[in-house]
Amino acid sequence: MAIIAGEGCKPINILNKRKPLKEIERNIIKKYRKDIWSKFTKGLKEYDLVQEGDRIAVGISGGKDSLLMAKLFQELKAHSNKVNFELEFIVADPGYHPDIKKLLIDNCKYLNIPIKIFDSGIFTIVDALASGYPCFMCAKMRRGALYTKAQELGCNKLALGHHFNDVIETTLLNILYTGNFKTMLPKLKSTNFKGMELIRPLYNIEEKHIERFIKNSGIQPLDCACIVAAKKRGSKRREIKELIVQLNKKIKGADKRIFTAAKNVNMDTILGWEKDGIKYSYLDFY
Repeated sequence: MAIIAGEGCKPINILNKRKPLKEIERNIIKKYRKDIWSKFTKGLKEYDLVQEGDRIAVGISGGKDSLLMAKLFQELKAHSNKVNFELEFIVADPGYHPDIKKLLIDNCKYLNIPIKIFDSGIFTIVDALASGYPCFMCAKMRRGALYTKAQELGCNKLALGHHFNDVIETTLLNILYTGNFKTMLPKLKSTNFKGMELIRPLYNIEEKHIERFIKNSGIQPLDCACIVAAKKRGSKRREIKELIVQLNKKIKGADKRIFTAAKNVNMDTILGWEKDGIKYSYLDFY
């Protein structure tokens, strides 16, 4: 569900004819087993994202990430009898252009994703309050709208389509622009919606594999479709994305090392940290 500004916010043009649904579903398990399916199931186990009795609201934006996430969950439910869980597929319409909304609905219908769409009016609000830097507020408001609908539907978890690249980009954004070390977590408890958890099932999956799957499937996903962000020509996230490309050219596997660094923080060599809202200094223990 990440929103990327500065790309015209038009649907991504894909020339390939859409593959038959059965072939698309089979490819998830077979053709993309190593790069997508195995990393999806590994993430679920590694971070304990799906548990017995869960009712999971899958947030659909119409983009490549959320469409793949929906199909992954459907395949998991179809092929796994170890854990019993339920799914709801929800779309918070922020004010899509009618043609964009039609494309979203058509894609989900073709992919057999039974979405529930509800109006949120987010684009209008964001344009009025934060048109200069819309993406952060838009993402935050979308999440709140999705949480609210998920609770209405009796769900205890909200799944969002953030992937491996979103994680490392967020880590570098925080280091370079805010001066702190924070990353995206694979799951976290909501502070505003009691009993709700946010999960990120694509956490281990690289964006390039998602793009390849969508392109080879012949699906034309939404890019951003934001009428507010379309006014902007660039974003810090785009700059970070390009920086990581350059780093990978100079240092093989730099992106994976950034990802792994968040798992290997040595607290004995950190100047300061924050836990549960309380700030600590290494001098407190020196």
